[in-house]
Amino acid sequence: MGKVTGFKEYTREMPTRRPVSERVGDYREVYEPFPEEKVRTQAARCMDCGIPFCHTGCPVNNIIPDWNDLAYRDEWKDAIRVLHSTNNFPEFTGRVCPAPCEAACVLGINEPPVTIKLIEKRIVERAWEEGWIHPEPPATRTGKRVAVVGSGPAGLAAAQQLNRCGHWVTLFEKADRLGGLLRYGIPDFKLEKNVLDRRLAQMADEGVIFRTGAHVGRNVAADDLRKEFDAILLTGGAESPRDLRVPGRELRGIHFAMEFLPQQNRVCAGDAVPDQILATGKHVVIIGGGDTGADCLGTCHRQKAKSVTQFEIMPMPPAERDPSTPWPLWPLQLRTESSHEEGGERNWAVNTTRFEGDASGNVRRLHAVRVGPPPKFEPQPGTEFTLEAELVLLALGFSGPVRQGMIEQFGVDLDARGNIATNGKYMTSVPGVFAAGDMRRGQSLVVWAIAEGRSTAHTVDAYLKDAASQK
Repeated sequence: MGKVTGFKEYTREMPTRRPVSERVGDYREVYEPFPEEKVRTQAARCMDCGIPFCHTGCPVNNIIPDWNDLAYRDEWKDAIRVLHSTNNFPEFTGRVCPAPCEAACVLGINEPPVTIKLIEKRIVERAWEEGWIHPEPPATRTGKRVAVVGSGPAGLAAAQQLNRCGHWVTLFEKADRLGGLLRYGIPDFKLEKNVLDRRLAQMADEGVIFRTGAHVGRNVAADDLRKEFDAILLTGGAESPRDLRVPGRELRGIHFAMEFLPQQNRVCAGDAVPDQILATGKHVVIIGGGDTGADCLGTCHRQKAKSVTQFEIMPMPPAERDPSTPWPLWPLQLRTESSHEEGGERNWAVNTTRFEGDASGNVRRLHAVRVGPPPKFEPQPGTEFTLEAELVLLALGFSGPVRQGMIEQFGVDLDARGNIATNGKYMTSVPGVFAAGDMRRGQSLVVWAIAEGRSTAHTVDAYLKDAASQK
């Protein structure tokens, strides 16, 4: 490493977040600018550790020590070359990834880990500023045609890789804009959409064909795709929300998180959303303590809710890494997002038992009880309580892909969890039809989706080459 003693000399430092009073008034990203010289100092903390466990902690197997060293040496153009060799979209992961690489950092055994995610983001942003990121169309075309269904991170990564292999790639997206979860799931204060749009522009210039408003299984028939394309890749995500079946669920004002969040993203994009679900002036309860719940929380703050309470059925995690998840595993510990800093109340070990409404059928109160530890979550006698609730957002995760429509039409097999079943090469039970991302593995991280998209692109390319060689 360029600074072999850097981890001894420097402490971990991160960008500060904009003042709460300022950032809850807009939907811009929450972090203040961070001087490049400080980023280089952070890169100097990367150790010559011999076995970089960060590689295996990262689903795309980023070559982290190499680009840390290049950033420290002020060799940013080489750094983006190394970074792009494993990750098509480091500007996405540099913003929204929870950084399992940092949890696996060797320095993290007894010191704060290297700020890998921060350095990654700065490398790619410097590359955009310098004009080093530009369209990379293939030199020749194979004549093979591939349909990618779903424009989330898995579909985008696969489409870019397959296009660069020389195949003609058409990406089908049911929504009016491209991006899937990146566009309509993640709030702008975590990922401003111009970050997505510039990468989509690069892909279009490379020759990827985009078709929006194309809902395969509805207005686009699966059989038509099979006739037109040599291979099909399904990357439609895990969009079936997990519901909460308790008395009163039918009351108005109880919504899935993914009914609520996309509407605000559309408003931020300049759309008019009739009858928008709004937290403004309401007592809001968010059920679910994960990332999606935190996204709902931050959005409620910006919509000026009267109060926001977030429930989680699991017990409160410890402040430090729990012994049950030793290094280099992803640690069980309390995580505080920017949304949690902005207000609201987090409540742990709580189970909702029923909702109560008014005479007009609108939700007005939530009844809950405190519960014991998993896996039984036994109600604790005498801990029942009631809370005002004029808007309830269900952020309980997802149970898998939507089975109706596209999956039914293709006739692919499902695994025991209800996801699309594939073999070791990502092919489904239907020859020539592949699957990747959350649609195949279940609800997961953006970085896992990118990794799956890249891996599946490799196997689809091999399949197409093999088919061509047999003719």
